Amino acid sequence: MLPPGDHLLWSFSTRGMAPEARVVALRGLCERGTLPIEPLPDCIAEAEIARWAFGDVGIVLGKLGGLRQVVPPNAREFCDEVFLGVNIAGAAVARHRGQELTLQTGDGVLFSNVEAGFTSTRPRPSQFLGLRLPRRMLTPLVANLDRTSMHLIPARHPSLGLLVDYLRLLSSRQNPGSGEIGRAISTHILDLIALSVGADQDAAAQAKCRGVRAARLQAIKADVASHFSDVDLSVVAVAARHSVTPRYVHKLFETEGETFSEYVLARRLEFAHRLLADRRLAERSVTSIALDAGFSDVSYFNRAFRRRYDATPTNVRAARSG
Repeated sequence: MLPPGDHLLWSFSTRGMAPEARVVALRGLCERGTLPIEPLPDCIAEAEIARWAFGDVGIVLGKLGGLRQVVPPNAREFCDEVFLGVNIAGAAVARHRGQELTLQTGDGVLFSNVEAGFTSTRPRPSQFLGLRLPRRMLTPLVANLDRTSMHLIPARHPSLGLLVDYLRLLSSRQNPGSGEIGRAISTHILDLIALSVGADQDAAAQAKCRGVRAARLQAIKADVASHFSDVDLSVVAVAARHSVTPRYVHKLFETEGETFSEYVLARRLEFAHRLLADRRLAERSVTSIALDAGFSDVSYFNRAFRRRYDATPTNVRAARSG
């Protein structure tokens, strides 16, 4: 779930509630207009959701089970908006204007005419992502947006996968962005939505330069955060995991004024610094900590550490102990 921050609007969880209390609480959310959901009969209702916004893009991420999301026709709060739902894990059934779609893991669906209403039914717990935004934001980017009022986006669509990964990474950050950064994030999200739905040629070229690059860079940084302790971590290995070239990875980092190697080194040094400053690890040797941080050469670790922190690893440990 998204930690408290400037962009978090609210979060809700049925965890720890009795079944009867869950139904009452969920109906209360619906009656207040906070979330249009209703419990399904003969099902155990559960929900764990967070809602936040970047600019005019509203985002809901979480898990629902034993529930039906219901947006009635002509709902004022959805006037002139579009809605994109993504089934991250599990299954759901979407209905709109007499049509029905079964969504499996990874599938997305765009409702370009939300004013006509729609339902999304989830008898079993499933993870989902929902985005709502004004139609005016998407219309200039997507030709024939209204070619169908319920548009299926298959799980294999690369831009949809990038969109989900990007938003999950943002949700894991303590401060996902504010001010100018928040507006940039909003633009990246819009670009990825347009590419997923079918941006026209000019808009697609622009979106790939902005949204796709930003999402890929965040995904690669998350990859580094998970593997920096591997001594053999290389740009070649990271590029292969993301199906891009090493040169493309280098170019992504160049846009932020650093190299891939500098980024990896910074993460390793930060990790080592945290361990050295932890009193509970006072018995561990500097060599052991350097190896855990991904350094194979202790002499190089000592030099790099001193350049970054203007202190030796032993000095940092002694200061914390004192």
